[in-house]
Amino acid sequence: MNWISNYVRPKINSLFSRREVPENLWTKCPECGTMLFHRELADNLNVCTNCNHHMAITPRARFAALFDGGIFSEVKVPEPITDPLQFRDQKKYPDRMKAAQKSTGEKEAMLVAEGEIGRTPIVAAAQDFSFMGGSMGMYVGNAIIAAAERAVKLKRPLVLFSAAGGARMQEGILSLMQMPRTTVAVQMLREAKLPYIVVLTHPTTGGVTASYAMLGDVQIAEPNALICFAGPRVIEQTIREKLPEGFQRAEYLLDHGMLDRVTHRSKMREELITILRMLMGLPPAVAGDLPSPEKAAAQNKPAEAKPAKAKKA
Repeated sequence: MNWISNYVRPKINSLFSRREVPENLWTKCPECGTMLFHRELADNLNVCTNCNHHMAITPRARFAALFDGGIFSEVKVPEPITDPLQFRDQKKYPDRMKAAQKSTGEKEAMLVAEGEIGRTPIVAAAQDFSFMGGSMGMYVGNAIIAAAERAVKLKRPLVLFSAAGGARMQEGILSLMQMPRTTVAVQMLREAKLPYIVVLTHPTTGGVTASYAMLGDVQIAEPNALICFAGPRVIEQTIREKLPEGFQRAEYLLDHGMLDRVTHRSKMREELITILRMLMGLPPAVAGDLPSPEKAAAQNKPAEAKPAKAKKA
C-alpha cells in the first residue's frame, strides 16, 4: 500500500481544492454592483443595503411583510378562458403560461389577499412582474374586480401594488378591455365610499398606468420606480430629443404633481396604516399591544406556596 498516493495526496487535495458554493447565495445589485447575501437581502425586503435600490419582490413576500404577523388569506379569483385567441408566436400561449407558473410558483400575475395591517382590516392585491412581466390579461382584470367586490362586501379599503409592462399581447383586444373593467371596479369602491390606495412599484407602464394604477385616492410610489405609458426610449426615438434626467421616475412625477408620496419600502407599512386609518375615520394605530391591567396583575402576582403535606406516622 502506497500511503503517500493513497492518503497524503488526497488529504492535500481536499485542503486546497476549490469548494463549490451555491450560485443563489449572493445577489448582485443592478444599481451599484454590490454583492448582497441572500438572507441579508431578504431581511431588508429586497432593498440594497448599500445604495437603497429597490429590487423586485414577490407578492407573497410583500404580503408577509405587510400584514400583521405575516398572516393573510387569499381571495379566490374567477378563472378566465384559457388561450381565447389560440395565440402563437415562437411558443404557444399555454406553453408560456406553464413556463411562467413553473418559474414563479404562482397561478397568474396577480395575488389578492385579505387580512389586517396595524389592526386595520384591508383587502390587498399585488402584481408579480416576474410572471410574464406582470402583464394585464383577463385574469388580472378578474382579480381586481374580485378584490373590489370583496372590499365592498366587507366594507374594507383596497390597497393595490402595481408592477406591469402593460397589457398582455397574447390576449389581444381582450386584455385591453380590462382597462374599462377595472375602472368600473374602482368606481364601485368610490360609490361605497371606501379608500383605494395605489402603490406604484418599478416598473408600472402601458395600459396598467392608463387605468387602475393611476385612479387611487392616494398615489404612493417606491423610490426610483419607472411610471409611464410609453417608455423614455420610445419617446426619445419619436421626438428625437434628449429627455430630462430622471424623466418618468417616481421623484420626477412627485415634483410635477402626479404622485402624493414617494416612500421607502421599509416604511411603507407604517405609511399605509396611518393613511388608511385616517381615511376610515379610525383613531391612530397603537404602536405596541400591551396586556390589560387585570391580565398584567395576574401575570406579576407571585405564585402562592402550596402547604406541605403532613407525613404519615
